[in-house]
Amino acid sequence: MSDLSELKCEACQIDAPKVTEQELVEFSQMVPQWTVENRDGINQLERVFKFKNFKLAMEFTNKLADVAEADFHHPGILTEWGKVTVTWWSHSIKGLHKNDFIMAAKTNQLIN
Repeated sequence: MSDLSELKCEACQIDAPKVTEQELVEFSQMVPQWTVENRDGINQLERVFKFKNFKLAMEFTNKLADVAEADFHHPGILTEWGKVTVTWWSHSIKGLHKNDFIMAAKTNQLIN
């Protein structure tokens, strides 16, 4: 499979399929720094990024906002002193879609 970060998100409608168990395993291996968290029955991808200070955390947050807008897929973002928690899931399907793994891979690129 190609690098997830090179793919584009597809429009995700309310009837779009969630990732299968096999896809979940396969895609998770492509973004191993991310964990799957289940909140209120909804699987979400999450990663905490660490920074030396608040300014660097905000710079990362702003870059992430630009990437999210470009693909029209938006994460949960918690920006704090020295860290940013990013959470991806597809709101319309209340779970994980391939788009979430694509965006996790794109998020990883912001720190490389």
